[in-house]
Amino acid sequence: MNPDEVDLLDEPEVPRTHWKRELDIDVLTAARQRISWAFDHCSRLYLAFSAGKDSTVLLHLVAEEAERRGRRFGLLLVDLEGQYDLTIAHGLACFEKYAHVIDPYWVALPIRLRNAVSQFETHWMCWEPGRETDWIRQPPKLAITDEAVFPFFRRGMEFEEFVEEFGRWYGEGEETCCFIGIRTAESLNRWRTIVSRSKVTVDGKQWTTAIGHNVFNAYPIYDWKTEDIWTYHGKHPDLPRNRLYDLMYQAGVPLSQQRICQPYGDDQRRGLWLFHILEPATWNRVVARVCGANSGALYAQESGNILGRVKITKPEGHTWESFAKLLLGSMPPRSRTHYENKIAVFIRWWQVNGHKYGEDYSVNIPDAVDPKQESGAVERRPSWRRICKMLLKNDYWAKSLSFSQTKSDAYDGYLKLMKKRREEWGIL
Repeated sequence: MNPDEVDLLDEPEVPRTHWKRELDIDVLTAARQRISWAFDHCSRLYLAFSAGKDSTVLLHLVAEEAERRGRRFGLLLVDLEGQYDLTIAHGLACFEKYAHVIDPYWVALPIRLRNAVSQFETHWMCWEPGRETDWIRQPPKLAITDEAVFPFFRRGMEFEEFVEEFGRWYGEGEETCCFIGIRTAESLNRWRTIVSRSKVTVDGKQWTTAIGHNVFNAYPIYDWKTEDIWTYHGKHPDLPRNRLYDLMYQAGVPLSQQRICQPYGDDQRRGLWLFHILEPATWNRVVARVCGANSGALYAQESGNILGRVKITKPEGHTWESFAKLLLGSMPPRSRTHYENKIAVFIRWWQVNGHKYGEDYSVNIPDAVDPKQESGAVERRPSWRRICKMLLKNDYWAKSLSFSQTKSDAYDGYLKLMKKRREEWGIL
């Protein structure tokens, strides 16, 4: 497949013996040791800060080590505009508290973001120039709003691209560590980030990932549970914490489901309904800012054909293949072409590689197979039902078909290439 479309089936299976290994110390001590190692190892360090509960704990621990050593580190917060006022207030409190040990980078630049609640406006641009009157709020005074500050910045670049380029820029070619507060208990993808045997680590430490140009990511709290996070906050009441979580708890959101991030993403949209409960004034601005926000809030929690959650059904008289083509035909032209390209690559990959799994898909893929195989709970197989679920979910990058995100600066070239390939393959 295209390098930007990596199929997870290519990832070697991780032996059970590598899944988990108990340490002889508690997770707090282990995290402090990892952070200390990073300070010993690197001349440049920075922390990717979301102002959420996990990155806040990591910030406190990294700042603790910086204060002990009399060193500074970069603190990067990419402000995505569509965020809770309480989250912004917490972020500002943290920047103020640790001003003596941080190099502050509160970034409020026009970055292109995924909008999973609309097929007509599949992306939106936070802090879009010329639309200042539509902004959900104004950037704080300390925010970097000048696009010329970062020589690598391109208006409309993806969030992931910006973060990667920032690391290279900040490191200036020196050994650089980016602290990231992810935990494997949060998701399968985060667990895979840690245990992957195909990634390059630093000094053999599995909780690191080299990303090139002498820059690597470090995940010091990867083995913390949600209870560990709140135990730390409970034992340090004097340190800033995001009070939005208190409101989420009062609203009945389980601890394991509490998230703070831009609200329109493929996974994050399930929390859209919280905006009008927790911050009604913010919700009014969110609805006016991004196409589809209100319908996303209404239906993101629903099971079935609305947004393709859990169990889906097809119309009477349809096969899953014909239903998929019906869905494609109902889309705006640009969205339809995008999804047809993804489906064509998906089918072609299985046509070429199906024999590796003892199957022949040269004529067509199955209409449906065992749901466990479609979901990835066991060895995966292709099907048109799996494609239908991807379409109903508005899974723009087709991650449920094992694709990865295409970089924005390569997308136009990708469209031209796919037009030629589909003509050669005769698919869709």
